Amino acid sequence: MLRELPPTAGLPIVPGDFFAQSRQLDEELSRFLGVSWVQIECSGSAALVVALACLKSLSKRNSVVIPAFTCPLVALAVAQAGLRAKLCDVGVDSFDFDMEKLEVLVDDDTLCVIPTHTGGLPADVGGVLAVARAAGAYVLEDAAQALGASFRGKPVGTTGDIGMFSLTRGKGLTIYEGGFLTAGSGELQAALSLSSARLTSGSPGIEFLRFLELLGYCFLYNPIGLSFVYGMPLRHRLRQGYFIEAVGEDFPHNIPLHRVGSQRKSVGASALARLPSALSGNRQRALERTAVLGQIPGIKVLGEREHCLGAWPFIMVLFDSEECCLRALKQLWGSGLGVTKLFMHELGGYDYLANIVEGDPCPNAASFARRCLTISNSAWVDDDDFARVARTIEKSIGRRAD
Repeated sequence: MLRELPPTAGLPIVPGDFFAQSRQLDEELSRFLGVSWVQIECSGSAALVVALACLKSLSKRNSVVIPAFTCPLVALAVAQAGLRAKLCDVGVDSFDFDMEKLEVLVDDDTLCVIPTHTGGLPADVGGVLAVARAAGAYVLEDAAQALGASFRGKPVGTTGDIGMFSLTRGKGLTIYEGGFLTAGSGELQAALSLSSARLTSGSPGIEFLRFLELLGYCFLYNPIGLSFVYGMPLRHRLRQGYFIEAVGEDFPHNIPLHRVGSQRKSVGASALARLPSALSGNRQRALERTAVLGQIPGIKVLGEREHCLGAWPFIMVLFDSEECCLRALKQLWGSGLGVTKLFMHELGGYDYLANIVEGDPCPNAASFARRCLTISNSAWVDDDDFARVARTIEKSIGRRAD
């Protein structure tokens, strides 16, 4: 029987979304987040390029401080905007910045700092804001994986100067490839609009292709369809030892910049009505399952910090040892159960970023990358599927929970 579980809890698109009454996606997202302004871009990484180019136009500073454990596209966006990416290590067993190192790195050449809400779990934006403000730098929140999460009662992406979100497939709400920006300052809103108008252009051919891909997502984003479009290519790459390609991190250096058509925006606006219910289900399911995983000795399950709510597209599990993580991955990655790696390496570990990122070695980020795997939090992962994953993790450690 063909059955492949997605690695993330993406929101399915239904045929009715293509025929719903036309609505403005930016207006619907503004209402969802409780903000006054949203700007749609063709991807989360394109949104980053637009935002960074905007900030560059407002300042003579040239460096951007980013966490060493994040998506390589962040570093590529910094480079495409003509800026320098400076790596800051994360804390021990954390995706948050090591605050002591951050205080040293942020200086009078720092244009902005980019905290990342990894796995839909809110980062410590308050601490980052304090460091950035002291140096006169901006804060650009990377909320690509966290639409619907909140930090101390506010939606993530709305505490810093600019928030970036992804609408790419599998990231919750999707228009197949897309993203958006938000900002509270009227000056920044105007500057971001100008930056987008300067950098992006219409591309009917690409937009038609994206519409067809979104239509394909509608019919293939399910456990049967994913067997063909995700599972089979994944297992081929794993057999060949192409692990970066298996994670989907074989990114070109040039990030496309084009405008999103009204049809895809309308589909996204229709689907957005179902997002609050999906997020509620994600959180309830995640809290139940992280409680179970938390009983397994030899692993740490990442969870919500106090006064924060996560979006929970997946569950992050951190093993005490790299060897145990590798044993679990050998059994689970490619099994069809929705288990994968989030990122193969810390940013300094990718050869294609060698001339893009700079900074001292980041041992905490490197250790985090080697010891972390993710478990899908999709509603299609039933109790039996989850129990199989948990048992495999226990066996990989060589001990069972009490």
